[in-house]
Amino acid sequence: MNNISIEGTDRSPEVSFDFSLNTFAIRGESYPEDVTAFYGEMIDRLESHLATLENGEVQFDFELIYFNSSTAKVLMGLFDTLEETAENGITVQVNWYYDVEDDTMEELGEEFAEDLKAANFNMMPVDG
Repeated sequence: MNNISIEGTDRSPEVSFDFSLNTFAIRGESYPEDVTAFYGEMIDRLESHLATLENGEVQFDFELIYFNSSTAKVLMGLFDTLEETAENGITVQVNWYYDVEDDTMEELGEEFAEDLKAANFNMMPVDG
């Protein structure tokens, strides 16, 4: 499967999905005009890929500065997919990077972490 690499803009995040290494990242701000158009195909490809895994490890890094409510729904679905992958015996590492001075992003990470039991959720404070 071809990797996905999308440069970030002022409204959409940088996306880096390396299917061969099972490393995935979303960084920046996320409030694209059409969330479904932006995330739809890449999430479909990710879900298809994860469903084929029989063993190994998946790492997903989130380094979001801001996201809107439509993106939050996408993230919730993504966390459900990652949790299901972990429940199927794949080691899933989720890294939630947030600025130490950004209480909102820290709290959002903590809320997402509460929903994950099988996947490993790591809060990753960043200074500055």
